[in-house]
Amino acid sequence: MSGQRIGYVRVSSIDQNPERQLEQVAVDRVFTDKASGKDTHRPELDRLIAFVRDGDTVVVHSMDRLARNLDDLRRLVHSLTRRGVGIEFVKENLTFTGEASPMAHLMLSVMGAFAEFERALIRERQLEGIALAKQRGKYRGRKKALSPDRIAELRQRVAGGEPKAKLARDFGISRETLYQYLKADA
Repeated sequence: MSGQRIGYVRVSSIDQNPERQLEQVAVDRVFTDKASGKDTHRPELDRLIAFVRDGDTVVVHSMDRLARNLDDLRRLVHSLTRRGVGIEFVKENLTFTGEASPMAHLMLSVMGAFAEFERALIRERQLEGIALAKQRGKYRGRKKALSPDRIAELRQRVAGGEPKAKLARDFGISRETLYQYLKADA
């Protein structure tokens, strides 16, 4: 392929370092999303898809950075390769160019299934670790968004008839969190 090499990087949280994913990989431009792979709204991926042209190659660190499930991975790879855009996965050392080779389809499916399976195992271990920590009394969950004083103020303002959506904005919390605080009082 003779076009540009376009990098795509996705990190799950703000504090993760996106530079390490395509470190020492030559690319002309990089699109970086800071979002969960489960999130279907990834603005930089959408911009990358709109940007790439026939002859370009999209370079991604690994399959799980592009998609978290096999269906999404296949859809993305096929939609790009149909347009003449190649996809290179650095970690898996695989490149897809749209050739209708049975081996390419097999490799995409097998490696994508392994990535999805690996993610499911990680999630399962995470849930097991949380359950064990809860049994030992070590798991406290997420830190409360509001102090007890702020919770009391919130409840007082709700009792005063202020709109809940406005209060959620004023306190910097979601409406769901607001309702959780109100429910805890009941």
